[in-house]
Amino acid sequence: IEQPTFPKITEMCVKMIRRVNDEEGIKKLVNETFQKLWFTPTPHHDKEAMTRKILNITDVVAACRDTGYDWFEQLLQNLLKSEEDASYKPVKKACTQLVDNLVEHILKYEESLSDSDNKGVNSGRLVACITTLFLFSKIRPQLMVKHAMTMQPYLTTKCSTQNDFMVICNVAKILELVVPLMEHPSETFLATIEEDLMKLIIKYGMTVVQHCVSCLGAVVNKVTQNYKFVWACFNRYYGALSKLKSQHQEDPNSTILTANKPALLRSLFTVGALCRHFDFDQEDFKGNSKVNIKDKVLELLMYFTKHSDEEVQTKAIIGLGFAFIQHPSLMFEQEVKALYNSILSDKNCSVNLKIQVLKNLQTYLQEEDTRMQQADRDWKKVAKQEDLKEMGDISSGMSSSIMQLYLKQVLEAFFHTQSSVRHFALNVIALTLNQGLIHPVQCVPYLIAMGTDPEPSMRNKADQQLVEIDKKYAGFIHMKAVAGMKMSYQVQQAINTCPKDPVRGFRHDESSSALCSHLYSMIRGNRQHRRAFLISLLNLFDDTAKTEVNMLLYIADNLACFPYQTQEEPLFIMHHIDITLSVSGSNLLQSFKESMVKDRKKERKPSSDEETGSDSNSGSESESEEEASKPRRLRKRVDSDSDSDEENDINAVMKCLPENSAPLIEFANVSQGILLLLMLKQHLKNLCGFSDSKIQKYSPSESAKVYDKAINRKTGVHFHPKQTLDFLRSDMANSRITEEVKRSIVKQYLDFKLLMEHLDPDEEEEDGEVSASTNARNKAITSLLGGGSPKNNAAETEDDESDGEDRGGGTSGVRRR
Repeated sequence: IEQPTFPKITEMCVKMIRRVNDEEGIKKLVNETFQKLWFTPTPHHDKEAMTRKILNITDVVAACRDTGYDWFEQLLQNLLKSEEDASYKPVKKACTQLVDNLVEHILKYEESLSDSDNKGVNSGRLVACITTLFLFSKIRPQLMVKHAMTMQPYLTTKCSTQNDFMVICNVAKILELVVPLMEHPSETFLATIEEDLMKLIIKYGMTVVQHCVSCLGAVVNKVTQNYKFVWACFNRYYGALSKLKSQHQEDPNSTILTANKPALLRSLFTVGALCRHFDFDQEDFKGNSKVNIKDKVLELLMYFTKHSDEEVQTKAIIGLGFAFIQHPSLMFEQEVKALYNSILSDKNCSVNLKIQVLKNLQTYLQEEDTRMQQADRDWKKVAKQEDLKEMGDISSGMSSSIMQLYLKQVLEAFFHTQSSVRHFALNVIALTLNQGLIHPVQCVPYLIAMGTDPEPSMRNKADQQLVEIDKKYAGFIHMKAVAGMKMSYQVQQAINTCPKDPVRGFRHDESSSALCSHLYSMIRGNRQHRRAFLISLLNLFDDTAKTEVNMLLYIADNLACFPYQTQEEPLFIMHHIDITLSVSGSNLLQSFKESMVKDRKKERKPSSDEETGSDSNSGSESESEEEASKPRRLRKRVDSDSDSDEENDINAVMKCLPENSAPLIEFANVSQGILLLLMLKQHLKNLCGFSDSKIQKYSPSESAKVYDKAINRKTGVHFHPKQTLDFLRSDMANSRITEEVKRSIVKQYLDFKLLMEHLDPDEEEEDGEVSASTNARNKAITSLLGGGSPKNNAAETEDDESDGEDRGGGTSGVRRR
């Protein structure tokens, strides 16, 4: 393989290897491909083939630097596991070859780093080689035991570039895994490692400190037991913190803390990091002293979490998080609960502090998971006949109690504008669910809500969690589906950066898919669950539900854009829209009439002349109502006078309006639900090409097979409820009502009245009368929807064509007239 082809091969390998956790067929193919490509032993004499293989592997590792290396670990585990019981183990042999040759390449790159022309390239290759060795060490640390002494000198690398720091960190991680496996390592070698690590801890920043303290923990705790060495280091930083605390207590305005801020930050971080890996309350460290070190550390770190400087607060919280890994029981302390919950709950609290608290919980759970897996492996080695469950009970019981303590606040962190806060909250919840620490049903609505996140990675993670819950607990998703929809609206409100714009329920991209489409696709397979879910959503549009208008718009958007597959789904929705319209519409008209009469009587007692006038107005209103229901009156509306008749009706109602405009506002507000349902029905009708007769003939009690045909979706049909959008954008509910607005609401009232009188197109039997009734209904719908009702598509069958005068939801009727 020539050098120029390497980038293409690397790109192909990266794409393939990321499918290592796909479905079984693809997974098997990926394993087989990379077994042949990388994990088949190479003949010892073929140095060129070995070099090509090393370059290919390290290039792929380098290319995945930002996306993580889970795929490599998974691949290696899959391949090594597949040959555990085999007598011939080619993958194991290939791994030994690869590790030995990677070490050789590292030495070559190290020698060539003096060449200034290729320094950058070789430095990158050196990092890639050491990173690859670390990945091998994570899965099979035994492979690196013989190379540990070769790796140790890299701890003294002079750090001037990012690559230099990566070399040190990866070497520290390798030695942490490998040194405890060495048989009788020399004392000089161990002492050198301890000294090198201590120098790095004192000299460099957070990342280096973290990995070096972790490595020191493995070397001291498992091999050298050189506790005095670590105790001296701990006291150095603990003493510095105590001194700074005392000085700050004496004079909070003193400049000493500001002048010593770098030392304070380093001490907070390092004390925490050391407490994570060493239990300083053991006699090996503190001797016979009765002082409780963990409580003293807690008190010290808690003091600095109340500091005015956010950077100091953050480092103190990081230190606490480290200490809690060694002593999880500290998380039950009242002051710790108050600190964590106040940071997570307070909307005005710094984003950095929120993220750090969530990171602390995430790290604790990850560490706990690793500990449990290691205990599992160790126990299997010792005694397969014993009950493993008992071993993990104490530890998992602690984790479960801790997560119950902070669960609500972590879930509430989903309602945050910053995606980074939502990201870490979701990570914590995913770890909690995967470890089975809480009952999953309480997380379902929040996961549904997170499934509407703008970022695809978070959507996918939340959706995956729902799929896992659905596999284990059938019915949980359906049980919390409506609560999840409502919560997803709240998440969208929190994310919405422009409060003036109404929250919408579909994606603003080419797909225009519903935000909750994954939820619907999980429920739609079960007819009973699907219907119950859809009815629950439509019930929110009922006037008695008192649902806020923007939420109704959000739900209507979702209903308009759900991924329906069969005709039965939209037909069922339209059928129930008609039922809701007939009930809610009548209630709406009745309450409007009653409030007008009641208010008029209450507000003024007119003279006999006025009373007569008022009665005549009232009479004219009822007269116009009677007129509106007559076929003769309907036919008259086709004439040129129809506009003046309508004007007379509006004027008649206007005269009856009370001075208090509250009933008008109430009518405008409540009518939005009915308008949205009308628009939704119209949209589904146009989208699926249904005729009115098809909708009328539908019965929910019919066999599922009758309407099991696939939907023939029309393209370019969009849901745009203009009236509701205008209502929300103008903030009519809180605006002053002008005469013009009053007239438009009265006109809406009369259109509603006309629609309600002719809601059923088949209510009259004579042919002419049906046409008139249909025309009245269509005209009312067109008027209510702002005259912009979209043109209905052709009917599906010839039978439906016979119902032609009934189609069009208003527009076709108006055009014919």
